[in-house]
Amino acid sequence: MKTAKPTSPAAISLSELMALRAAPAVGVIPKAPAMAMLSGGHRSRFRGRGMEFAEVRAYQPGDDVRSIDWRVTARRGKVHTKLFHEERERPVLFALDFRRPMFFATRGCFKVVRAAQLSAILAWNALSRGDRIGGFLFSEEHRTELRPQGGQRGVLRLLQAMVADSAWQRPPHLPFEPRQRLAETIQRLLRVVRPGSQVHLLSDFNQWDADVEKNLAVLARQAEISLYFLYDPLEADLPHGGNFRLSDGHKDLTIVTDRQLIRHEYQQTFAALRQRIENFCQGHRMRFASVATDADPHQVLMPKGGTHAR
Repeated sequence: MKTAKPTSPAAISLSELMALRAAPAVGVIPKAPAMAMLSGGHRSRFRGRGMEFAEVRAYQPGDDVRSIDWRVTARRGKVHTKLFHEERERPVLFALDFRRPMFFATRGCFKVVRAAQLSAILAWNALSRGDRIGGFLFSEEHRTELRPQGGQRGVLRLLQAMVADSAWQRPPHLPFEPRQRLAETIQRLLRVVRPGSQVHLLSDFNQWDADVEKNLAVLARQAEISLYFLYDPLEADLPHGGNFRLSDGHKDLTIVTDRQLIRHEYQQTFAALRQRIENFCQGHRMRFASVATDADPHQVLMPKGGTHAR
């Protein structure tokens, strides 16, 4: 299969993302121990996934003790338990990074363009399973939150939000000056995600640190998470032999790449970050996939394209 070529390597269009509906089905959902079968066909290791509160009634033998409503029990002096309705559709949330470092590439297309393509393919596949689609688009200036919605309308709303995000209209060549760190963004995501949801987080994980890990670990207790690490090949490995001038619009930097030690240290820094994120995912039952800007998004989403934490 050939690498998907966007209309522009630096932009996305609604028609392009809609055309990805024809992409083959992908198997990217991590397998988890079966606890209960919902009418929508999803098995869960999380209590409460796909369940909507219905009522409180007196406890009966066989009720799950974890569903006991202790406030009502204390007030009435008799044990009461919560009852839930099964939901037919599972919430699937796409958290997509629109911060300035995502608008970069030396090959293929911008990291954010590749991330949008991946999101579109995953969203169309989620629709085919009857899931509800939501979004969490964030940048250094703002964020857009879309509550999960069923049917094609949910997918179209996500695609339209990605195309219309104001980050595309930012003036070029301005430095990356985030108003909040990635850890704070993940903390907000914690308040948005409903228990039992599936979350696809697509980013280059600039500002990954211990606080990000702490917040993601909490999120992993209530949702299934897939992390997609977007990167440009230049970020992984410096070209051989030459002087390369870089600029953020204010300051210039010249990198001399004819020294093997410099190239090795550069490679090690990137490899260490990637390994740290992958190890974290393995330790918290998250799916991890690294995605280069010149990669084929369809191949990335095949089972062999990532690591499933067991």
